[in-house]
Amino acid sequence: MLDPGRWLRYALLLIIVMLGYALTLGKGGWLHIRALDQQIAAQKTTNQELQKRNEALSAEVQDLRKGSDALEERARVDLGMVRQGETYYRLVESPPKAKTP
Repeated sequence: MLDPGRWLRYALLLIIVMLGYALTLGKGGWLHIRALDQQIAAQKTTNQELQKRNEALSAEVQDLRKGSDALEERARVDLGMVRQGETYYRLVESPPKAKTP
């Protein structure tokens, strides 16, 4: 039969092991918190990039609404439009020649 002192030691050891497991591998444990911190950092980076893109798009929309210069530039670049009296030149690179064996 176990004496009470020995039984108490085993019980305390079991409690320490259970707490160690909970602190490191449990749902609210250190490893879980660390993984969540990494996910938060990655999400913040993504959010910052998307915020910059949204600001650029918002500025472009404002330019298109208010000014004709931005609208004209967009028409020239995207649609290939030219003004009266202008000559439009399109340079097309020739594909590289295939080497024959």
